[in-house]
Amino acid sequence: MPQPFQLPDFYTPYPARLNPSLERARAHTKAWAHEMDMIDVPQHGTVIWTDDDLDSHDYALLCAYTHPDASPDDLDLVTDWYVWVFYFDDHFVELYKRNPDVAGAKAYLDRLPLFMPVDGPITEEPANPVEKGLKDLWERTVPAHSADWRRRFADNTEHLLDESMWELLNISEGRLSNPIEYIEMRRKVGGAPWSANLVEHVTGMEVPASIALSRPIGVLRDTFSDAVHLRNDLFSYEREVLDEGELSNGVLVLEKFLGIPTQEAAEAVNDLLTSRLHQFEHTAVTEVPPLLDEHGVDPAGRLAVLAYVKGLQDWQSGGHEWHARSSRYMNEGAVTASPVLGGPTGLGTSALRSLVATAPQRLRGFAHVPFREVPSLPRPALEMPFPLRVSPHWKEVLERGVAWTREMGAFDDVPRVWTEERYRDMDLALCSAGIDPDGTPEELTTSVMWLTFGTYGDDLYPVVHGRTPDMAGAKATDARLRLMMPLEGPAPVAATPLERMLASVWARTTEGMPVENRRQLSDAVGVMLDAWLWELKNQHENRVPDPVDYVEMRRQTFGSDLTMSLARLGHGRLVPPEIYRTRAIRNIENSAIDYATLLNDLYSYRKEVQYEGEVHNLGVVVENFLDVDRDRARAVVTDLANARLHQFRHSVAHELPALFEEFALDGETRAALTAHAAELEDWMAGILNWHENVVRYHDADLLKHHGRPRVALSPTALRGPTGLGTASTRLLIGEG
Repeated sequence: MPQPFQLPDFYTPYPARLNPSLERARAHTKAWAHEMDMIDVPQHGTVIWTDDDLDSHDYALLCAYTHPDASPDDLDLVTDWYVWVFYFDDHFVELYKRNPDVAGAKAYLDRLPLFMPVDGPITEEPANPVEKGLKDLWERTVPAHSADWRRRFADNTEHLLDESMWELLNISEGRLSNPIEYIEMRRKVGGAPWSANLVEHVTGMEVPASIALSRPIGVLRDTFSDAVHLRNDLFSYEREVLDEGELSNGVLVLEKFLGIPTQEAAEAVNDLLTSRLHQFEHTAVTEVPPLLDEHGVDPAGRLAVLAYVKGLQDWQSGGHEWHARSSRYMNEGAVTASPVLGGPTGLGTSALRSLVATAPQRLRGFAHVPFREVPSLPRPALEMPFPLRVSPHWKEVLERGVAWTREMGAFDDVPRVWTEERYRDMDLALCSAGIDPDGTPEELTTSVMWLTFGTYGDDLYPVVHGRTPDMAGAKATDARLRLMMPLEGPAPVAATPLERMLASVWARTTEGMPVENRRQLSDAVGVMLDAWLWELKNQHENRVPDPVDYVEMRRQTFGSDLTMSLARLGHGRLVPPEIYRTRAIRNIENSAIDYATLLNDLYSYRKEVQYEGEVHNLGVVVENFLDVDRDRARAVVTDLANARLHQFRHSVAHELPALFEEFALDGETRAALTAHAAELEDWMAGILNWHENVVRYHDADLLKHHGRPRVALSPTALRGPTGLGTASTRLLIGEG
C-alpha cells in the first residue's frame, strides 16, 4: 500500500552524529526490557512487544543519535527511559485505547506518581511492567540531581502520563481538537519536555533554577518539544491515524480544520515545524544572552545553558535520523544523513540545502511592510451563543474613570498619548459593564481602573520606547512599575501618570489582602509587563512572530494571568489552587481568552495594520505563515475563534462535571467553579459587544483619532511604530 502522502523536505541544518556506544546500549537495553517483563509477557492476555518489535524499533539507535556525546552509562540509562516510555505508549494503546476504557485508564494512571516521589523512597510495589520499569529508572536517575530538577522531571513525566487521558477521551468521544488546543496538549502528552530534562541529565549540568522557568528557557523547551512532536506526527500518520484510529495527529488536525488535502496538510505541518525551529534559533541568539546577563548567571551556569542548547539541537537532528530509519514509522522517501550508519562528520551539502530551502520562510518573517493600505472590512462572522447583559452603572462608572484618569495626569502627559475625548470614545466602562454585569459600582470602578492602566501602558510603550530601539528605557520603566506593587508597606512616590495609575489601583485592590495573594497578583501584572517588552522587541526587529509563540504571548499581552488572578481571588479560598491547574480549568480559561484575543485581532486589523504599522495581529501572522492573502487569513482567524468558543462550551459541559467527580469536590466549590464558567460567558459576550459598539474601529473613527494613514514603508527603512499605540485594552479584553 502506498504512503498516504509524500514526506516533505525537512529543515535539518545540523548534522546527525552517532554515539560510539550504540552496540553496548542495544545489548544492555534488550536485557533490561526482558528483566522488566516487557518482552513476550502477556498483559491482560495481550503481548505488547516481542523481541522482533524491540529490535526493529531500535530505541538504542534513537538515543545514540539524539545523545551522541553521552557516556556509555548515561546512554544505557537514557535508552532504558525511552524503551519504557514507548512501551508505556503501546501498553496504554492496547489496554485502554483500542477499546476505550476510561475508568480503567484513570485507575492505571493514578498509580504511576507513586513511583516518582520527589523526596523519599518508593514504598509501593509495582504491579505491571510499566510500574516496574518506572521504579527502576527513577531510583537510578534522581540521586544525581537537585530537588528543583527532580520536581521538574516528575511534573513533566506526570504530564506525559496524565494527558494520555486527553487523547483517550477524544477517541471515546470521536472528537478532533482544534489547532491551538492540539499544540498545547500535544506538548504535554508527547513527552518532549520530559526529553529536555534528560538532555540536562546527559550533559551532567542543570539549567540554573533562577532562570529555568523564564520565558527564553521556556521557549527553547517548547519550540524543541513542538518540533519533535510535529516531526513525529508526519512520520507516524499512517500508523496512528490509519491503523490505530488516533485523532491526536497534527496532519489530521490541519487537514480537517483547514479543509485541505492530506499532502497539503503535511506540508503545512512541516512549515510549522520549520517555524518552531527558527523560533528556537532566534531565541537562543537574541534572548538567552541578555537573560544570562540580567540574572548574573555565573560561568558554570552559562556553560550549562550552552550545553542544554547544544543538546536540544543534537536531539532534533538525531530524532529525525531515527524516524527516517525506524520500522515503527512510514519513512519511504525520507532523506537520511548518510546511507552509512555512522552518518556524516561535517556540515555537508544536505545541511546547506536545508538552510537555503527554508530561507524564504525565515526572511518573510522580517519583510512585513508597515502601514500598508487596508480596505473597509466586513463584520467578522463570529458566533456568540451567550446573552449580553450590561450593568446599569455603566455611565456612572465612565465618569468615575474619566475623573480618575484626569487625576492621574494622563491627559497632560508628555508625550500626549491620550486626550479626554479619546478616552471617552474608548468607553472602557462599557466593557466593564458587559464583562461584569452584576458588579457593584465600586467593583466596576476597580475594573475600569485596571483596564485604564493596561490600556494606557500598552499605548504609551510604543510611543516612548518604540520609535527608536529603546529597550533599555523600556526595561527601566518596567522596573519602576514593579516597585508600585509592594507586598507590604507603601509604594514609593510615583513619578509618572502610568506609575500613579498602578500605585493607585494596586492600593485599592489589595487593601486587606494577604501577602500570598498580593504576590500572586503582582506576578500576574509582571507577566503582562514582560509581554509588553516582547512586543517592543519584535517591533524593533520588524519581525512577524511565529504563530504558536504569538498565540501564547497574546494571552500575556492580553493580561490573562491578571484577569484570572482577580477572578480567583474573588472566589476567596473556596477553590484549592491545584484545581485551577487542572486540564479542565486551563482548557476553559484559555479557550475563552483565545476567543477574546482573536475577535480583537479581527476587529482591530485595519487600525493596527494601516494606521499603526503593527505586526502583532493574528491576521498578519497567518498571512505570513501560510503565505496567503488577507481574506483567507481572516477566514482562518475567524474559524479559530469559533473553534475556541466551541471548545469552551465542550469543556464546560463535559470536562467540568468530570472534574467535580474526579476530585470529589464539595457543593460550595462546585458552585464557585460553575459561577466562574458563567462569568467567562458574560466576559466573552461583553467583550464582543464592546468591539461592535465602541467608537474605535469604524472607518470614521480611525480618521478621527489617527488622521490620514501613513504611507507604506519598506521594512528596511529606519522607522518605529507611530500613532497612539499598538494595543489599547489588552488587559482583561486583549484590545489592540
